[in-house]
Amino acid sequence: MHFVQAKGILTTSGGKCGMNIYRGCTHGCIYCDSRSTCYHMEHPFEDIEVKENAPELLRKALRSKRKKCMVGTGSMSDPYMHCESELRLMRRCLEVIKEEGFGVVVQTKSDRILRDLDLLKAINESAKTVVQLTLTTYDDDLCSILEPHVCNTKRRIEVLEIMQREGIPTVVWLTPILPHINDTEENITSILNECVRVGVKGVISFGMGLTLREGDREYYYAALERHFPGLKEKYMREYGLSYELPSPDTPRLMKIFTDICKKNGIMYKPDDVFAYMNDLPDKYTQISIFDM
Repeated sequence: MHFVQAKGILTTSGGKCGMNIYRGCTHGCIYCDSRSTCYHMEHPFEDIEVKENAPELLRKALRSKRKKCMVGTGSMSDPYMHCESELRLMRRCLEVIKEEGFGVVVQTKSDRILRDLDLLKAINESAKTVVQLTLTTYDDDLCSILEPHVCNTKRRIEVLEIMQREGIPTVVWLTPILPHINDTEENITSILNECVRVGVKGVISFGMGLTLREGDREYYYAALERHFPGLKEKYMREYGLSYELPSPDTPRLMKIFTDICKKNGIMYKPDDVFAYMNDLPDKYTQISIFDM
């Protein structure tokens, strides 16, 4: 990893605030879109760029806002990668969010998030916390191939269960689903049944499949050659160099997805889930007279 003094940390788009305190990732997921060349990363993906002044920049940015909001993180780089165990930058940023009275939305695949459970609870009590976990593959052996350097799905489900017990709402990303690998009824149903059991608020799916761009396509296909002999050639016949690679079983799997979510009162339309995550209740967004 290497350290930089960032010029900014908080981005605002469409009323949403987001930050990434790290750039790159060490989880090793074979399908990672963040490897795409379109993001113009100028260093090796596993050589994590650490924005060491992130907490200070975040405090300055939050204090400049006239209205409290939810602060999101984890969309590009997981805030709970291996280096967070040592650096604790995410924890310091959570402390800032709590002290400044904002809410937080965290997306991760790692159980390291439990190290900050005290802060997540405190933010949820004073404002709002939403924890998002990505679940793609119920089978642990397969999960260890697709997402090799992060805790498995069973452990992530335990994290969801702990969050539920502590009163912190959760959302699951059921994506990507890889054609001819984990696009099965058994996989989808098993994950969703666990979502029902642990009481998640919503599940995000953009269809049963994945997207590949220049950069991550090459990495993904190399992984297919290592772990699934012959599958790369099948992909090339079916999809060529397409950006979108839908599962051949998409209609049936999407029906299973929507049916289970509807039956159990789980939000499943992406717009509804995002609206819920980005909404900070009015009682927490009142502007101080000192902000006028």
